[in-house]
Amino acid sequence: MTARRPVGDEATRRNLWLLVQLRWLAVAGQLATILSVRLLLDVALPLTPMLAIVALLAGLNLAAMLTRRRWPATQQALLATLLIDVAGLTGQLWLSGGATNPFVSLYLLQVVLGAVLLEAWASWTLVVLTSLAFAALALLAPPLALPEGMASTLSPPHVLAGWFNYTLAAVLLVTFTTRIARNLRDRDARLAVLRQRAGEEEQIVRMGLLASGAAHELGTPLASLSIVLGDWRGDATVRDHPALAAEVAEMQAEVARCKEIVAGILFAAGEVTGEAPERTTLARFLSGIATGTRGPITIENRVGDVAIVADRALGQALSNLVDNAAEAGAAHVVLTVEREDDDLVIHAADDGPGFPAEMLASVGRPYNSTKTRRGAGLGLFLSSNVLRQLGGTLEARNRAAGGAVVTLRLPFAALALED
Repeated sequence: MTARRPVGDEATRRNLWLLVQLRWLAVAGQLATILSVRLLLDVALPLTPMLAIVALLAGLNLAAMLTRRRWPATQQALLATLLIDVAGLTGQLWLSGGATNPFVSLYLLQVVLGAVLLEAWASWTLVVLTSLAFAALALLAPPLALPEGMASTLSPPHVLAGWFNYTLAAVLLVTFTTRIARNLRDRDARLAVLRQRAGEEEQIVRMGLLASGAAHELGTPLASLSIVLGDWRGDATVRDHPALAAEVAEMQAEVARCKEIVAGILFAAGEVTGEAPERTTLARFLSGIATGTRGPITIENRVGDVAIVADRALGQALSNLVDNAAEAGAAHVVLTVEREDDDLVIHAADDGPGFPAEMLASVGRPYNSTKTRRGAGLGLFLSSNVLRQLGGTLEARNRAAGGAVVTLRLPFAALALED
């Protein structure tokens, strides 16, 4: 199976093919113009070198077509292709009057193509080279002998003004065309982010439907088991039998754990807002997270014991971060809570192995995990979704000293009590 080329390479390759097709138009146009001026206007053009340039451009085009599959899809290849056309145009102008030739304005076509197809550095390179070529034609090109009645002389100030006019037009074209192209790229990038977000939210909806159905199916038998076990525990026979009472108590604990798992499934399905909101304090909220997670955890609360409203989803998001760090091999997690202006910032720093580079590039996407078990990779995705719905963000990075830091930032108003 052949490897699929990157999208950027394919676009550059199509642009190269477009320039080859445009060169055929240039070859036909140059040939028609040379023959028309020589035969119809009876201007003594140096036909041999001018037709040689046309033949050279045609030969280069044929060679390009034969080697199309081996083209290097790079900015340098695009720039080289345009420079060949600039060189061919410069040669034709040199042989036909230099800067006094009205076709000198065709340099702008190359500049516009460069501004659209090339990166900024290559576009400005093209501007500089064509401006220098214009100046060389104005100062050094030999004059063309025209028939009586056609001859005219341009004054040096006129030629200088023509060069300045060209250079100014080229600079303005490249400046505004590159800005417009950058704005279009930024718009496309924003649209791509919105499409990705819409796809992720659609996936959450599908997961929610499935999980909600499973939760409803499991809720009834779990409730029945809890009632039966409560009756058994109150029965005199069980109370008088310590071993049996212990087993019933253990079964009750396992049923309660199953209920917690069902609640966690609902969270993973995307039911992340409005779930069991309660009035509490920041210190109590953080303490509940510490007791509900696995592994050692240290909490540094630099905000104080302020009153907040927190729902279960936010606590579950923080618990997921701590549990993920423990599963990744971290021996200790430090949860630092501070306030920056109107934002609450929570740093979850661990001493584990850190994130692989490929994970850091796509933090917050579903199923982005080093774990191979089915369904892995939803922790950071769901935590990111929680923060996003609260108006916040989630970022991850590796520490230079080892381990990783996940930073949660959300508006403090999202947790503040209403007056």
